[in-house]
Amino acid sequence: MTKNKKPFILIGIVALIILIVGWLMSGYNDMVELDENVNREWSQVENQYQRRLDLIPNLVNVVKGYASHEKETLEGVIEARAKATQTTIDPSNMTEEQLASFQKAQDGLSGALNRLMVVVEKYPELKANENFLQLQAQLEGTENRITVARKGYNDAATIYNKLVRRFPNNMLAGIFGFSVRPQFKAQEEIGRASCRERVYVLV
Repeated sequence: MTKNKKPFILIGIVALIILIVGWLMSGYNDMVELDENVNREWSQVENQYQRRLDLIPNLVNVVKGYASHEKETLEGVIEARAKATQTTIDPSNMTEEQLASFQKAQDGLSGALNRLMVVVEKYPELKANENFLQLQAQLEGTENRITVARKGYNDAATIYNKLVRRFPNNMLAGIFGFSVRPQFKAQEEIGRASCRERVYVLV
């Protein structure tokens, strides 16, 4: 009787091993696919931010031709661009702190550009300049693409993060080194965080 049971036990063990190996392979492949998708979306984010960086020198030069004495505002844009250029990230090792620093630098550049556009309102001839109008249109289009790219990255990171956080995938993620990806925060969240920091310092 015992001898008759042995083949079934062996078959059961082999079947269990096959199931476990199948789950490992399927789970690993899913994580790799979603991880690569996050990296692709991040590349789109970088491309759009780089496009904005490339537009700024020409924009500054055009504005200088009509508003050269707006030195403080122009220097603010140049400095903000330099800071944004220097803040780079390796997407495969991205941390919350690194992404927050990257976002702070890019948002600082957005603020500097907004202040420049406020200054431009005082110069009707500049606003009518064809080169300026073209650059302004390109910049606006790029800002829209940045918003879309950031949302695409956040959506991809959300799907990936859900997978690696769920049990038993979280154990598999730990074994193979798949970690949660940080995401862009909305401006209002950053504003609240900054306020909390200021209150803490005052206290």
